[in-house]
Amino acid sequence: MDAALNALLAATSLFVGGHFLLSGDTLRSRLVEILGERLFRGVYSAVMLVAFAAMLVSYGEAPRTALWTPPPVFHLVPLVVMPFASILLVASLTTPNPTMVGGEKVLDGRPETPAVGILTVTRHPFLWATALWAGSHLFVRGDTASIILMAGILVLSLGGMAHIDKRREAALGSDWGPVALTTSRLPFKAIVEGRTRLDLAGIGWARILGGLALYAVLVLAHGWLLGAPLLPL
Repeated sequence: MDAALNALLAATSLFVGGHFLLSGDTLRSRLVEILGERLFRGVYSAVMLVAFAAMLVSYGEAPRTALWTPPPVFHLVPLVVMPFASILLVASLTTPNPTMVGGEKVLDGRPETPAVGILTVTRHPFLWATALWAGSHLFVRGDTASIILMAGILVLSLGGMAHIDKRREAALGSDWGPVALTTSRLPFKAIVEGRTRLDLAGIGWARILGGLALYAVLVLAHGWLLGAPLLPL
C-alpha cells in the first residue's frame, strides 16, 4: 500500500479508535485519577485534534486510486441527504444536549422533560449529521482514500452513539432514565413509539433555515473548496 494511504489509515484508526479507547470507563477512570478531570479533557481534546488534523492532511496527500466507479445516479444521494444532515448539524450545535461533552448539566432543572427541540428527533443529532455526511458520500467516492476516511467517520458516528449512551447511563444513573424514555438513538423512533412528540417549535425555523443555508453554501463552494463537481452527469 502507498505510504500516504498507510498514513491515512493510521491517522483514521487513531482518530476513531482513540475516541473509544480514551473515553472507555477503565482507561478514562485511571487517567482522570492521575491527571484530574480538567487536565484529562485537555489531553483528550489535544490528542483528538492532532489525530483529526493528521487524518485530513494524510487524506489530502493520498492518491485517488479508484476501487470502483459509482454510477452517475449515485451522485444524487448526497444532494438529497445533505440538507437533512445540515439541519441536524446546525440544530445540534445550538441545542443543549445531555449526550454532548459536559452535557450532564443540561438536565439540571428539567430532569422530567429532557426531550426538547431536535432531541425529540434523536438524542444524537451531531453524530447523525456526520453519519449522513459520511454514508452519503460513500456512494459517490470510489477511491481508496475516501473510503478509508468516510468509513472511519461512519464507524465513529454510529458506534459512538451506543458508546455515549452506555457511558451516560453509568454516570447519570436514574437521571438517565427520562432521557432514554423520551428520546431515541434512531431518528423519529421515540415519536413513532409515542414516547415523545415532535417539538417543531423547539427546533425553530431559524435552525431549519440555518441548516438549509449551510447546505446552499456547501453546494456553491463544493467545487471551489474540494475540486469535485457535484453533478458529473
